[in-house]
Amino acid sequence: MGALVTSVRQVSAAPGLSVDLTAVAANTRRFVSWARGGVMAVVKADGFGHGLGDVARTAVASGATWIGVTSLAEAVAVRESGVDVPVLSWLNPADVDVRTAVRYGIDLSVPGLEHLAALDGGVRVHLQLDTGMARDGAAPESWLSLMSAARRAELAGRVSVVGVMGHLPCADMPGASEPGKRAFTRGVEMARQAGLRPSVRHLAATSAALTDPGTHLDVVRIGAGLVGIDPSGTTRLRSALRFTAPVVQVRRVAAGTGVGYGHSYVTDRETTLALLPVGYADGLPRTASGRAEVWLAGRRRSVAGVISMDQVVVDAGDDAVMPGDEAVVFGPGENGEPTVGDWARWAGTIPHEIVTGIGARVRRSVR
Repeated sequence: MGALVTSVRQVSAAPGLSVDLTAVAANTRRFVSWARGGVMAVVKADGFGHGLGDVARTAVASGATWIGVTSLAEAVAVRESGVDVPVLSWLNPADVDVRTAVRYGIDLSVPGLEHLAALDGGVRVHLQLDTGMARDGAAPESWLSLMSAARRAELAGRVSVVGVMGHLPCADMPGASEPGKRAFTRGVEMARQAGLRPSVRHLAATSAALTDPGTHLDVVRIGAGLVGIDPSGTTRLRSALRFTAPVVQVRRVAAGTGVGYGHSYVTDRETTLALLPVGYADGLPRTASGRAEVWLAGRRRSVAGVISMDQVVVDAGDDAVMPGDEAVVFGPGENGEPTVGDWARWAGTIPHEIVTGIGARVRRSVR
């Protein structure tokens, strides 16, 4: 072949993440129609990377009756975004700012006696029970003392126990939720025997909500499902993200050309390489190198070589590709483009990590 040809021109577009709130609305309505009780829209981690306020408002407008977050800061942000349904924060330090919680009307979880002892002001609480995760929540051997102390705190006007919550460790595995369900039922009964009258029992997250109606109780907590992720693999939901990047450079290279760090990719023919200004600093997992693809010029194209911090190279073959052309890193998959699920599989992880890992320099837009 002749001399290598490199084509470069000024490209103004930058990598972009487009959030489709109509997909969030559609997913929320599906869960509302399936749930036996209410739906708590979980918008932690900036709404699973989709925008905390946008997702919260969309979910409430689509029928969600609660909002769930992990931190008090997230809960305050939800309130300040204009949401007025009940909001629960469940991963707080023992010295959480109770005055702020009361002022903003935010419910707090209580995973143990230390947390309970620090609460006052009549704050609304949900007793959090460890039903098999060995993670957050009160261990079963402490439930009786927690229930008794919660009842005393309620009689003293320090708290109002409105809920009991748990979490299932294996809800995506058929039949594996039964021990957790039995434990939770036992915990709720212990609360009632202690004189508590919680009106909101919640155990199911997205997987259990989709696979086991017996876990629905008064409220189901839906986070990943809002944005189109089904951890159980049983239901097709609508993906809400489209991640794009412009081609900034094109070059024609000979067979035998090594690409990127370590030359893990060597061209087996004369081909066209397209450079995209996006990399692992923007959320593309480096572990997907050697397997990942993007959509460019009407086809899926292999990512050539190792994903770098700021850039990836794509093998475009003999097709016409020019600087300024748009590559779809992932999208809903309706036109053949890779999906969040594809990237998770290539990286050996879960879709949740992909959508929450998009870097701050990727420009966001909402539609």
